[in-house]
Amino acid sequence: MSDQNILEMNQEETGLGKVEIAPEVIEVIAGIAASEVEGVAQMRGNFASGVVEKLGKKNHGKGVKVELAEEGIKVDVYCLMKFGVSIPTVAQSIQDNIRQALFNMTALETKEINIHVVGILFENQKQEDEYEQEI
Repeated sequence: MSDQNILEMNQEETGLGKVEIAPEVIEVIAGIAASEVEGVAQMRGNFASGVVEKLGKKNHGKGVKVELAEEGIKVDVYCLMKFGVSIPTVAQSIQDNIRQALFNMTALETKEINIHVVGILFENQKQEDEYEQEI
């Protein structure tokens, strides 16, 4: 990995060394925090992550893109909402939960947390998906 892809934490000098956090770690923290919010049906992944999940490995960073810029950390979250929820309320909860989780676990402040609602999941769709997985 190049130094450009690793975030170095600013902390007081202790003489013990430095702490670096890979963007993938931030993606996983943000993905789990977003999934915990009531009203989020699922996170949006790509074809490869879908195949990996079918094989049994959970991809916690699915649906999250992290960009490390000079002005701060920018997080983009792509998710599907449950039908009937208030999208602005759930989106605000996702932003709050991610911001709090990242601060608690890494002491990092985020510049932006953008929520992209890419679909709505209806209750009968969920039952159909579960049925297809059983076959």
